[in-house]
Amino acid sequence: MTVIVRALAHGAPTAAADDAGFAAVRRACVPAMLATPESVAFDRAHAHPDSAYRQLVAETDGEIIGTAQVGIAYDSPEPGQGYANVYVHPDRLGRGAGTLLLRTAEDYLADAGAHTVYSWVLDEPANRAFAERHGYRARRSAHFLRLDLAHGTLPPRREPPAGVELVSGSVFEDDARALFALDAETVADEPSDVAAEFTDYEHWLAETWHHPLVDQELTSVALVDGRPAAFSLARTDGAGRYASNMTGTARAHRGRGLAKLAKNDSLHRARAAGCTEAFTGNDAGNGPMLAINEWFGYEICATEVRHVHTLG
Repeated sequence: MTVIVRALAHGAPTAAADDAGFAAVRRACVPAMLATPESVAFDRAHAHPDSAYRQLVAETDGEIIGTAQVGIAYDSPEPGQGYANVYVHPDRLGRGAGTLLLRTAEDYLADAGAHTVYSWVLDEPANRAFAERHGYRARRSAHFLRLDLAHGTLPPRREPPAGVELVSGSVFEDDARALFALDAETVADEPSDVAAEFTDYEHWLAETWHHPLVDQELTSVALVDGRPAAFSLARTDGAGRYASNMTGTARAHRGRGLAKLAKNDSLHRARAAGCTEAFTGNDAGNGPMLAINEWFGYEICATEVRHVHTLG
């Protein structure tokens, strides 16, 4: 069977079917990463122009069997850093789709000015061997964690300490600048091989806050003196799956348990709304957040290792 690789295009005649196929492969490979046809289309339509973002698919006989998210880390202070995250449906391995996707992604990134490519690789022997054969070196790792909301027991809600108020993210529906500032501060402190700086509020508003997976009502924010001090950003896929996309605290308020307070509130909101599974992800070196998630009852369900390759 011949495998071909092509880019998805916004507004193409096959866009709806392509988006559904792309999302299905992602769910099969990494169930902890929420994906819907709507979110795939949204990511493509709202990508920052400096990101050179592309969604590639590998198909055979009209069936999408592999995907790749490719782009430039435009929000990093260091230029020339690209990424290519490749996934092939576990039932369609051994057909060369992964190699063709990666080769196409590298060629595209080289033309876009990248000199370094980062790639998340599932921590399984075959996947790591594939990365090594293509010249990728293992770097840091990250865990996906799962919590059974339907049958598990959440820690009870507790009253916020004096001066702290818990509110839904929907409070910021019309003006989210204060949340943007908090998100930018927490992202800047996240452990990562590629530093990130959020400076464009309008793009953050379009790409993050108004993303179709983001659930503003289930997002929880801890206010101190009326200002966001900690938050837990919720995503849902409409099929009972909930994910904590980011949980963080402003530097001035760390060490007070506010992130745990916000996340617990968000999880209780999610369960009351009918969500049955909760997912999150943590850098393997992020001990404080891993400890918080263990306290909630999360268990590691998968691990990815970030690999790096120098082009040329």
